[in-house]
Amino acid sequence: MYRSNTCGELRLADAGKTVTLAGWVQKARKLGGMTFIDLRDRYGITQLVTEEDPGVGREWVIQVTGQVVERQSKNPKMPTGDIEVKIEKVNILNKAQTPPFTIEEVSDGGEDLRAKYRYLDLRRAPLQRALALRHRLAQEIRTYLDGQGFMEIETPYLIKSTPEGARDFVVPSRMNPGTFYALPQSPQTFKQLLMVAGYDRYFQIVRCFRDEDLRADRQPEFTQIDCEMSFVEQEDVLNTFEGMMRQMFKNAVGVEIANPIPRMSWYDAMDNYGSDKPDIRFGMEIHEVSELVKGCGFSVFDGSEYIGAIAAPGCAEYTRKQIDELTEWVKRPQVGAKGLVYIKFNADGTVKSSIDKFYTPEQVKAVAEAAGAKEGDLVLILCGPKRKTQTQLGVLRIEMGNRLGFRDPSVFAPLWIVDFPLLEWSEEDQRFYAMHHPFTAPKPEHEQWFYSDKKEDLERVCANAYDFVLNGTELGGGSIRIHDAQMQSRMFDVLGISKEDAEYKFGFIINAFKFGAPPHGGLAFGFDRVCALFGGQETIRDYIAFPKNNQGRDVMIDSPSKIDQVQMDELFLASTVKE
Repeated sequence: MYRSNTCGELRLADAGKTVTLAGWVQKARKLGGMTFIDLRDRYGITQLVTEEDPGVGREWVIQVTGQVVERQSKNPKMPTGDIEVKIEKVNILNKAQTPPFTIEEVSDGGEDLRAKYRYLDLRRAPLQRALALRHRLAQEIRTYLDGQGFMEIETPYLIKSTPEGARDFVVPSRMNPGTFYALPQSPQTFKQLLMVAGYDRYFQIVRCFRDEDLRADRQPEFTQIDCEMSFVEQEDVLNTFEGMMRQMFKNAVGVEIANPIPRMSWYDAMDNYGSDKPDIRFGMEIHEVSELVKGCGFSVFDGSEYIGAIAAPGCAEYTRKQIDELTEWVKRPQVGAKGLVYIKFNADGTVKSSIDKFYTPEQVKAVAEAAGAKEGDLVLILCGPKRKTQTQLGVLRIEMGNRLGFRDPSVFAPLWIVDFPLLEWSEEDQRFYAMHHPFTAPKPEHEQWFYSDKKEDLERVCANAYDFVLNGTELGGGSIRIHDAQMQSRMFDVLGISKEDAEYKFGFIINAFKFGAPPHGGLAFGFDRVCALFGGQETIRDYIAFPKNNQGRDVMIDSPSKIDQVQMDELFLASTVKE
């Protein structure tokens, strides 16, 4: 062994011991006649001291032997800050070029540079903590699910393309010219087949692939905690995975969460928060004020289907410049509002509004109070089509929550969202789409509407589905599945999928249902997102060892890249991209 101890484990009780350490030189500095070296490995940093200059540089890999002694000038910020190792012998294992950025808690390297040298960035303590948390969470998941009788079963990565949601990544088959595999967007159909096969509790921590536009919390390849159970109803699934989340919070990050976790219908979430993944760490709920403001001569309100408002606490002192900036903010394409109406509910009880000439002070004050405002608050009002306006208010609510410091990453507020609509109607395509996916069952009490031919009846059907939301982020979702071949065929009919198309894409699972499929359901959590939120971050990249950038590229290995003509010919491919 190159070392007797790691760089993070020595304490004052070890004083007097002769130890051997190995790691990377964080920094070396001379003070008087002494040289001090910070030696780092993934476990921590130990200070070394010697009267001779060993001539080592940053990121050199060295091995040292010496005696543990008590430090005269202790560092309470370091776990090893009470001791240092007095060097007796230095062995240089590998020299290193000067790194392109500092390997420190806070680096001087930009995001692109650190991505190019990801293997160096991974030496930094923040990323080491992130991957250590990911490891701990994975162990907690496996321990909990094993204790609940789940089996970890792997499903294929090379499957059939069934493009219904995001684009598939496709893989050409050399042995079957002109045909392609797809990389799975999720193991959905396979886990249902495992239920048909009698494996009543399945899980895996599995890679999934979606060829879609990226952002901070999306990657083209990502990891799911994928689970399925037989002979269960919605309540069984929710109770099982509430237990898993409580154990993960308690054992991985030392946090106790609500028991039971609160539940909210999709309709209440949209009406009150403008989002199907509401952040309930703070209030500022949406209130409809349509009846109070319509019919008073303000044409913008009179011609709107819906008028909604939120009250921003303590913001009545906003200047005109601040309100104008906020107005421009809601007009951005990401929000899409046409304008913003405001009411200042001043500390003295008076009101000032951008619509004063259309309403009396008493009417304006009534609107402010209906929005939940108190003296000193600022009321922000949007109008338009109901769901679109609620969504815009939801985005504005989150923005104000950020500006006012209400979204504390150390506070965790989990929530189940239930009773989603089963179907979404597209005016553009004049057809229904599945809100979740085509294998989601309707709630049993809504089956009468599910088999109706009336559009208004189908729009009333709620899915037997549920999402797990944490701090405004959807961490996971699932449903009770359709297990009856007749109901599955009906779903395909409603979605406009022909029998021939359904047979081609999903024939294997339709046929499987004919051989005794049990009632079953499950869910999948986005593991990368779980790790990021548990770590108090919004971006998932630090919790993935080798992530892609926003263009789906790995700049470290320069991927994706072209392949040579020999490979193209072997795969029977021809490029249509002009050089």
